[in-house]
Amino acid sequence: MLDLGIDLDVWPWVWLFVAVSFTLLEVTLLGGSFILLPFAVSAFAASLLGFYDVSVEVQWAVFVLGGAVLWIGFYRWARAFLRDHVLPPGVGADRLVGMTGTVTVAVTPDDSERRGRISVEGETWGVVTSHEMPLSTGTRVRILSMQGARLVVEPIESDDARNGDDRS
Repeated sequence: MLDLGIDLDVWPWVWLFVAVSFTLLEVTLLGGSFILLPFAVSAFAASLLGFYDVSVEVQWAVFVLGGAVLWIGFYRWARAFLRDHVLPPGVGADRLVGMTGTVTVAVTPDDSERRGRISVEGETWGVVTSHEMPLSTGTRVRILSMQGARLVVEPIESDDARNGDDRS
């Protein structure tokens, strides 16, 4: 018999303390990463066995082996979930690359004061221009890339401007 110097009537409370402690550590410090949760569940199961006077060896086996089996199960489930739920490319701000927007606050090529803004998909973004000329309010622009938290844009030439048509 396993004798760790703990009275047999105390083991269920030890397991319950371990279960609660592991659960609190999981939720507060590990942020629900399922590292300690399987062992918290197995400690709770060992606690229940202890209250029914099952031997300490069986309680330890349930805690260690049960926790390991649950941990492996959670690990495999998480891997499968992540494999099946991959985020598509262009999620977040990168999704805007290639879209068009409208200048809402004029953009200057140097824009050292970071005032230039555009509206795209109902959102307002800070921008810099890759173009040598300033962009006035109302100009249609194409988003080329991200530079930090700002979009890099270029003006979209209208068909009239490209063809040299001056319709005056």
